[in-house]
Amino acid sequence: MSTLNTTMPLNAAKPNLHKTLFATCIGNALEWFDIAVYGFFASYIAHAFFPTSDPSVSMLLTFGSFGVSFLIRPLGAIVLGNYADRHGRKKALLLSINLMMLGGAVITFMPSYSSIGLMAPLLILLARLVQGFSAGGEFGSSTAFLVEHFPERKAFIASWQFATQGASTLMASAFGLGLTQILSESQIQDWGWRIPFAFGLLIGPLGIYIRRHVHEPASFAEHKPEAAPLKSLFGRQKELMLLAIGLMVISTAVNYMLNYVPTYATKNLHLSGSVAFTATLLAGVILTVVTPIMGLWAERVGRVPLMWGSLILLIVTIYPAFKLVVDHTTPTTLILLVCWMALLKSIYFSTVPSVMADLFPMGTRASGMAISYNVAVTVFGGFAPLICTLLISVTGTSLAPGYYLMAMSVLSGLALLRSQKRVS
Repeated sequence: MSTLNTTMPLNAAKPNLHKTLFATCIGNALEWFDIAVYGFFASYIAHAFFPTSDPSVSMLLTFGSFGVSFLIRPLGAIVLGNYADRHGRKKALLLSINLMMLGGAVITFMPSYSSIGLMAPLLILLARLVQGFSAGGEFGSSTAFLVEHFPERKAFIASWQFATQGASTLMASAFGLGLTQILSESQIQDWGWRIPFAFGLLIGPLGIYIRRHVHEPASFAEHKPEAAPLKSLFGRQKELMLLAIGLMVISTAVNYMLNYVPTYATKNLHLSGSVAFTATLLAGVILTVVTPIMGLWAERVGRVPLMWGSLILLIVTIYPAFKLVVDHTTPTTLILLVCWMALLKSIYFSTVPSVMADLFPMGTRASGMAISYNVAVTVFGGFAPLICTLLISVTGTSLAPGYYLMAMSVLSGLALLRSQKRVS
């Protein structure tokens, strides 16, 4: 132990808050930026890589590839989460951001179906799988890294995990809105949709540089690594993982519903793309600004009351909100719906990372959080656009997304009821 302490950098015990936040959150931002861009530009990607005679089939194939890539996320969570618990958070964070960049580069520069045929959709799917694998380990490692560096500020510091998701949505929406204003529809279809993916590649090298120059949390560096984190998780901590999955359900469902808004607004509500991107742009502003504010508030009033308030409001208001939009479809009603979802998500989202971190002991924290988070994201988030598209098609009503969110709110409420005694 004395050797460990003497070899640690002198400033490791008192890390710089802003540097640590930036190093941790930039990978999370890159991950969610690419996800948001893929969802926002789904119709263009469908035309470029998944062309069929039926536009609905093309969209289903596009969202299917979006969802299938999430199936590998639990595998990434197992591999990278276990790696982080055994060998360090920093090494896992560097590996995940490099893999993200690789997948992003493939999507950015991939020739269309008309140029290389079947190889195009297959390689796009492979790129999404690489991104899904890398994203699988990002949340657990980065959140553990944050709360272990600043345990006394865990509610606030961990809320930035999801604030960066809002910032990513904001940037992706800004690209969508800007491109629809600057370029023609044919220009966006031909090459304009690649611009935001190219921008995402520029973030990666900066993130790699910053992550190379941060240190492991002192508490983790002095902690004897768990010999078999996965054995402990699946042996003695299965209930903890189920609770963490349940807590994430509504969080991830709302997040991917916001990514689905541009497609939902244009295909089902027949509003313009600029209106849809304006709505998601405002949602990004709310998520970016309100989430850390709620993290600060949670330090004063507690995390559990904020979580209950958000869940109850979602259950009570989401159906009337969707009905208002469907019955009175205007740009204003769509923007109000999206902003309301973003606000409630900010309240709930701000508390979830630190609560999940508290559920698991240090030796299995990265693995436990990564696996739980990604199972929830895969089952209830990644396939949300596909599920909603199918529900609308089967039921014939555009209210189907509202029903889905209400059901997810109930599931998270049950998980919160069981886990609130374990966290303060």
